[in-house]
Amino acid sequence: MPLTLHHGWLSPARHCESPHQDDRPDNDISLLVVHCISLPPGRFGDAFIDDLFLGRLNADAHPYFAGIHQLRVSAHCLIRRDGELVQYVPFQQRAWHAGVSCFEGRERCNDFSIGIELEGTDTGDYTGEQYQMLAEVTQAVMQAYPAITPERITGHSDIAPGRKTDPGPGFDWARFKAKLEVRS
Repeated sequence: MPLTLHHGWLSPARHCESPHQDDRPDNDISLLVVHCISLPPGRFGDAFIDDLFLGRLNADAHPYFAGIHQLRVSAHCLIRRDGELVQYVPFQQRAWHAGVSCFEGRERCNDFSIGIELEGTDTGDYTGEQYQMLAEVTQAVMQAYPAITPERITGHSDIAPGRKTDPGPGFDWARFKAKLEVRS
């Protein structure tokens, strides 16, 4: 089933609206940032990513969470290992995914970007289902926001060098871009 976009929400996707969002300073949505996340690090399939982005991560659920449970972060979407799509923030709103960041001399990338998380690690590989869903989401986003072109799709590591390393060397940019070209 093809993805559709209505009022900033993709369908079909599981919608879990995060409180960690706010209004963008303007409507210039012109960058897509690919991230990765797993909670605790290296573990997949739990509800902990939802809990973090929804502001309800239990600090006692795992020792790692003691240092992050108070963070106010979100992404627009998460793509799980099996290709499941979860959306936390409508695209017209600012998700809090990039932190201190800069793209082509412009700082505060959250202001003008869409953040897509892949369930994974900086050092691991991603699944075929994730590449497929990422290509589908990216096509829907590019159609809705034509300022996002293939040249304006980047990794978190590229907008926050030295601070972030995701999506990491296991992310196959050529494979992803080839899927985008096939779907064009």
